Amino acid sequence: MRGWWQDLTDLVLPAECGGCGTPRTVLCPECRAALSGAVPGRVRPASEPPGLPAVYAAAPYADEVRAALLAHKERGALALAGALGAALAGAVRAGLREHRTVRVVGSWSDLADAEGVPAPGPVLLVPVPSAPWAVRARGHDPVRRIALAAAAELRRTGTSARVAPVLGQRRAVADQSGLNSRQRRANLAGALEVTAGGGRLLAGGRVVLVDDLVTTGATLAEAARAVREATGPGGGGEGTAAVYRRAAWEGREERTAGPREVRTRWTRDAPGMAQGTAPTWPLRAAVVAAAPDSFEKNRN
Repeated sequence: MRGWWQDLTDLVLPAECGGCGTPRTVLCPECRAALSGAVPGRVRPASEPPGLPAVYAAAPYADEVRAALLAHKERGALALAGALGAALAGAVRAGLREHRTVRVVGSWSDLADAEGVPAPGPVLLVPVPSAPWAVRARGHDPVRRIALAAAAELRRTGTSARVAPVLGQRRAVADQSGLNSRQRRANLAGALEVTAGGGRLLAGGRVVLVDDLVTTGATLAEAARAVREATGPGGGGEGTAAVYRRAAWEGREERTAGPREVRTRWTRDAPGMAQGTAPTWPLRAAVVAAAPDSFEKNRN
C-alpha cells in the first residue's frame, strides 16, 4: 500500500524541488524565498536597446532561480508555474506602483480636481510569444502559462488583470542562444506583430509585456515596437505623466522632492481636446528574472 501511494503521489507532485532538488516538493521554502523574497525592482540590461520600455524583475537569474525557470521551460515541471507566476505578479506590481506616483491636478471633463487618474481598465499582460517550433518541442508555452498564473495572482490580491496573447511572429527567427546583443536585435528586427484586432484590445488599458527572463532586452524591445505600432500614436507611449491621445494640450509640471512625483495641470479648453478621450499609460515590461548585474541601482 505504501508503494502504491508513493507512486500516485509522484504523478501529482514533482520528484524534487525545481530549484535545488529537495525531494517531494514543488519548490522548497529556501528556493521560494530566492524567487519571491526580494523586493522586485527596475532592471536595465548592460547594453540597453532602443525602444526598451521600463522593465521590472522579481529576482536575479542565478542559482535556484535559474534552475527553477529551466525546469519549468525545458523539463516540463508545470507545477512550478504558480510560484513563477506569483513572482511575475510582484514584478508587475512594481511597474504599476510607478504609475501611482503620477497626480493630475486641475480640471478636464470628469477629471476635475482629481488627485489621481483613475485606472483606464484592467492590467493587460501581453506574453512575449515563443517560436512555434519551440512550443512544439516543449509541449507547452512557458511564458503564456506563467502569465496566466500571474494574472490569477493579481486578481486574487485585488488587481483586475487578464492575459492578452496578441503578439505573434510574422517571420521565422534564428535561435537566440550564442548571439550577442547586436546580433539579437538584428535577428528580431520586425519579427513580431500584433494580431488582427489586438490593437483595439490593448487601447485604453495598462499594457505590461511579460517574459520569463530578460538578458539583452532585444526581445522586449521588439515586442514594444509591435505594440506601439499597433496602438497608434501615443498608444503605450513612454513618459511619467498621462497624456491625451489625439489632443493638443498645455501643461505645467512641478517636480517635488520624494519618489519622482510629477504634478501636471491640464487646461480645460485646449484646442482639439476630444471629450471622452482616455489617458494613455506608459508601456511597461515585467519578467521573473534578469541578469544579476542589471539590478545595479545607478546605471547610466
